[in-house]
Formats: sequence, C-alpha cells, structure tokens
Amino acid sequence: MSRSASETSATTATSAVSGTSEIDVRPITEAEFADWNRALNTGFLRQPVSTQEQVEARRSQFVPGRLLGAFDGGRCVATFRSFDQQVTAVGGASVQADAISNVTVTATHRRRGLLSRMMSLDIAAAKEREDVLATLIAAEYPIYGRYGFGPATHFAEWTVDVTRAGLDPRWSGPEGGARIDLVDAEDVRRLGPELHERVRRAQPGAVSRDEVWWKTATGALRFFDDWTEPFYAVHRSASGEVEGMMKYVPDDTWHGKQPHNTANVHWLIASTPAAERDLWHFVCTMDWITEVKSGWRAPDDLLPLYLPDPRAARITTQTDWLWVRILDVVRALEARTYGGTGALVLEVTDEQGLTGGRYRLEASLEGSSCTPTGADPELVLGVAELSMLWLGDETAARLVALGRVREVRAGAARVADALLHTPRRPWCPDIF
Repeated sequence: MSRSASETSATTATSAVSGTSEIDVRPITEAEFADWNRALNTGFLRQPVSTQEQVEARRSQFVPGRLLGAFDGGRCVATFRSFDQQVTAVGGASVQADAISNVTVTATHRRRGLLSRMMSLDIAAAKEREDVLATLIAAEYPIYGRYGFGPATHFAEWTVDVTRAGLDPRWSGPEGGARIDLVDAEDVRRLGPELHERVRRAQPGAVSRDEVWWKTATGALRFFDDWTEPFYAVHRSASGEVEGMMKYVPDDTWHGKQPHNTANVHWLIASTPAAERDLWHFVCTMDWITEVKSGWRAPDDLLPLYLPDPRAARITTQTDWLWVRILDVVRALEARTYGGTGALVLEVTDEQGLTGGRYRLEASLEGSSCTPTGADPELVLGVAELSMLWLGDETAARLVALGRVREVRAGAARVADALLHTPRRPWCPDIF
C-alpha cells in the first residue's frame, strides 16, 4: 500500500457527507464503547439497550484500533470489529489472519458506503500488519464478494432420529478402558483449550479460540439474556488423556406420557475418530432423547456412518460458512501442502490492488514455492476465487464452468485441482 492505515483513516474519515453533517469513520475510543455496543445491537435487531453487566462482558473484546465505528452527529451508526486469528491451512500450518466480526450498519444509514469505508480501513491495516488472510462468517451471501472474499468452507447440520438409528439403548459406554464423564464449566475452561488446539492443528479451516471464546461458551461472560445452562461431557482414553468434549442442551418435550426430547449439540470436538464416535453414541442413546441436532459439522462429517442406520441422520441445513480473503498470495500458497507434483502460472486479479499479479506455483509432496513471474498465465482468476480454492473445498473446474475462472492453457484447471483439492472437506467449527 502506498499509504499507511493511519493516513488512510485520516483521509477517509471526512470523505462522506450525510445531509449537512459529516459521517466520521474511525477506530472508537474506550469511552465510546457503550454507544458502539448500542449500535451493534441495533444493527442486529436486538434489544438496543444492554445491561451494564452485558456491556462490560462485551468490553472484554475491546482492542484499541480494532473496533471501528461510523459516527453521525456524535452517534454511532455502524460497527466493525477485527481481531487476531490463526487459521489452519491444508497440511496443518497455522496462518495469521485478520478475523472480521460485528459488522453492522444502522437501517437509517444504509447504502452510503459505510461498510466499504470500514472494510478498506481494516484490510489496509491487516496488510500493514502482514496478515496472510482476512476471514469472516457472512450473515448474507451477496455482501462480501466485492471485497475479495470467497466461501472457503461449508457446514452441514444433521438431525438424527434416534429411534431409527439402530443403536442399542442399553449402551454402557466406551470400550477399551475409555470413559465419558459429565463435567462443569470450570473443567471445560481448564481442559478445553489444549484439546481444541490439538484438534485445530489437524483440521484445515479450523480457527483459534481465545480465552474470551471459552468464557462466553461456558457462561462466564454473557452478552445476552438468553443463556441456558448446558451439559458438558468429556471423553478420556484409558490412560486418562482428554480426547473429546461436547456441549449439549436438551429440551423437555412430552407427548402424553411419552418423551420426545431433542438434544441440541452446540459443539463437539475430538482428537480421534473413536472418541468422536463414542460421544455421538453417548448422546444418541440417552434416556428420553428421541432426536439429536448435531450443530455445525463438516459437510462430509462421519456422523451418519457412526450409526448402524445412516439414514437416521438427515441433513437439515447445508450452507457456506468460513469466508476467506487472501492478502498475501505467496505466503498463503506456500503455507499449505499439496496433493501431487506440478507447476502452474496463475494470474490473480484484485480490484482493491492488495495482492494481484502473476505467480508461478511449483508444488510437490515434499514442499512448494510461489514466486512472482512475468511468464504467460495458464489460469486467470480473482482473489476471491483463489481464496475459495485455498483450503481445497472448491474446484477450479467448477469455477471455469461458471465463468469465474478463465483457463488460458487447456488442462490448467485439471492441474490446479490435482494440486489444491483435498480428499476430505475443510471445516470451521466456530462462528465469530
């Protein structure tokens, strides 16, 4: 970038006018946090006024310079937050990312370019910090493609009809000396981070969880009034090692004198397939539970195949999830591993001018290199399309068919897919 983030901020902060008053887009101060929080609630159609306790809980996410607001006449009318995040690349490397969240524009101020201004400030700062990626979970599909983001992972939610699953309701627990225990929130905060980090480093598309995540997931920090105390289960191996963990909330539904309760699994992580299978069997054989909702799982999750009758699990939701925006093509492509040996010249277009150019990717099972080049391109694609391919979920062949990628050399898309596409689909277990 030719200008620093601070210079960009100073230039853009006075570049838009609403009526006769200027709309100031800039990082908020800590003193403005309560007003920013009100605007956040308003934008998401929640009750605008939070309790002091809720404001203080949300304030735990305040990092100077990483919360942006748009102010009209001194009132906050748009919000934007980013934070540091680690994303697992194909092969297990951690990649530094700028995670974007809490993006809102108040209904009275839509279509005035406020999101574009906040996004420009944040992405410029991320580029200055030398972040490799930016990431987000898109509430609405059409918004973020114009900023170079593309959907890089998807999720599915299964609903399991326990009565059809074929599991023995007399199931007495894991075999081989393993065990499942119910634990308290404090145990989850103590045991969960280390387990999650092991799981994350083995799962392309997974993202890091900080201390605030664990506190909000266990009710130690509460942003809203709708908290229901959950159950937590931990799977331990015969040697006592924590290999899995889940959070679930059952409802209380009876038809006459017959229970028809649903167990809603908020999350389940496991470092081994055996621990994952045991936790699913545990919740699916629980007394009074006739239905299990899986929460956000990978589209090719093994859950149905853990059941004697896989048809008992049906997909009730399937959609895009983690969106990625590559900020550094060289570092992003060199961070991941590849499924074969080959070379490809890519021409990457980037309307924001952050990372476009021509790059030669040379990959093998032993390693890879990505270097700028003046050679003729073999595949031409936008940064959003490259971001969709980066974790191995999408295919170049599909994007060529859609007209989103142009194949200059015949067969280049096939080479790209042989290198980039992965046998198992990437998955991001978290919302942020």
